[in-house]
Amino acid sequence: MLREAIYHRPKQNWAYAYDNKTIHLRVRTKRGEADEAFVIAGDKYAWEQTRYVVPMKPLASDELFDYWEAEAVPPLRRLKYGFRFRSGNEELYMSEKGFSSVEPENYLTLFEFPFLNPADVFEPPAWVKDAVFYQIFPERFANGDSSLNPAGTLPWGGAPTPTNFFGGDLQGVIDHLDHLVDLGVNAIYFNPLFEATTNHKYDTKDYMKVDPRFGSNEKLKELVDACHAKGIRVLLDAVFNHSGKEFPPFVDVADKGPDSPFADWFHVREFPLRVENGIPTYDTFGFEPIMPKLNTENAEVKRYLLDVARYWIEEVGIDGWRLDVANEVDHAFWRELRSVVKGLNPEAYILGEIWHDSIAWLQGDQFDAVMNYPVTEAVLDFFARGVIEAVPFANTIGNQLAAYPRQVVEASFNLLGSHDTPRLLTVCGEDERRMKLATLFQLTFPGTPSIYYGDEVGMNGGGDPHCRGCMVWEKDKQNKELFEFFAAAIRLRHNHEALRSASFKFLVANGGLLVYERLSSDNSERLVVAMNVSEQPVEVVLPRATAGQSWTPIFGEALVEETGGPMKAELAAFGYSIWRC
Repeated sequence: MLREAIYHRPKQNWAYAYDNKTIHLRVRTKRGEADEAFVIAGDKYAWEQTRYVVPMKPLASDELFDYWEAEAVPPLRRLKYGFRFRSGNEELYMSEKGFSSVEPENYLTLFEFPFLNPADVFEPPAWVKDAVFYQIFPERFANGDSSLNPAGTLPWGGAPTPTNFFGGDLQGVIDHLDHLVDLGVNAIYFNPLFEATTNHKYDTKDYMKVDPRFGSNEKLKELVDACHAKGIRVLLDAVFNHSGKEFPPFVDVADKGPDSPFADWFHVREFPLRVENGIPTYDTFGFEPIMPKLNTENAEVKRYLLDVARYWIEEVGIDGWRLDVANEVDHAFWRELRSVVKGLNPEAYILGEIWHDSIAWLQGDQFDAVMNYPVTEAVLDFFARGVIEAVPFANTIGNQLAAYPRQVVEASFNLLGSHDTPRLLTVCGEDERRMKLATLFQLTFPGTPSIYYGDEVGMNGGGDPHCRGCMVWEKDKQNKELFEFFAAAIRLRHNHEALRSASFKFLVANGGLLVYERLSSDNSERLVVAMNVSEQPVEVVLPRATAGQSWTPIFGEALVEETGGPMKAELAAFGYSIWRC
């Protein structure tokens, strides 16, 4: 076996406590090389009396590697462990000290999980696994109170620009909550609601005040209460990386320079504040001069922002925070924020905006989840753009599933579009067939799906600002058939626990054909999902049904061929079907 391909480390996604009694252990081998893998485990103080062997199961694969996983239940909460691999007639053992052809005689050379402390178990909120989010860009969702309209508000439905306003507000959301209930979503993620100068509100002026163009703090409390009454959780956007140009401390620094008591609230390289060759003399979001970066290492800044996080949970009852530009804020601040938020509401969801591998933020001391953009891009490349086939897609997904602990996968925020990206239908080239397949994968994949407002009724648009158009409320302009597809797929997810578990296994990945299996957490339910991302019909051979049961189609359409042997089905071009046994 190729030893250079074999990898494990006793931390992060490779060795972690899943619950108060179970440790998950993972190891990597060269793809297709190992026939079997085992964990040899026991207590370091009573090795001879407690030694046992646990077979490992294939977790996932990517282009280069197979990933194996085993659940170990240490009898005395401590664990010494090593690995045994078999490939044909070859056996190989791995310990912390390296490899050998026989089991190490000295168990002290093995890897160690020192003690399973319940306080160290990473437990994202349980409700998140059952949530389907709906993202709302408030200025463009619905105008429910025209008295709040800013000067120059345009008629609803006009072309969006970076600077125009259409009067969306909180009352508009309240007026249309039944639309969300009919769709089946049970959580909302709002883009920023706090006072700011722009239509997107990422340039905060007052973190303690709802923007007057949206309503008031009292109106937000009314909205949150109305959502909770309908079983809908509410997540607000926290822009703690930077403020806005009208944030009073920044105004004071701009006026007084280094003499301002707030001078250390920001990262100023040179006074006076100015922009030279397009780059401000102070750190900002990107190079945007109206979004000065906050110094979250400053004690006063920390106290202010933590008070903000505390206020909206205590006074309004929100269910969590989405953290903007989360990878540019120091880890120490996020740890303090988690302590504050979880101290107020242990079930609050803390979601970071990070577009890349995020294991450093997902150790249980900072975020519950991140926006899962690596999966987003893979899904879009395969289903929407059609630039990769099933094999590289499956490899990418396998790599992502192995990159994080199981509880992180269960709580990951899976999106196909947002205010920062072109709309899904546009990425699909206006092809609803591709859009449906991408959405169905999203809703049958582990993690928490998020629907961007308007996608369910067929809204399109390129990148910012075109992805931020006014929600279409005229019934004759909505794509009713598409809405029904979204609603049916969301109902399917709610009705089948197997689609909300972390279990996921590819059965077939070939050309445009993708087939995968989902199991419920207690293995009582087994689902197979098949999709054909091609212009030609394809045949699908279903795996052997569970003993005493048979496959029953529960979603989609497929022509089933009864042969007396394995069940076969034909998927039409861009067809899909889900079976249960």
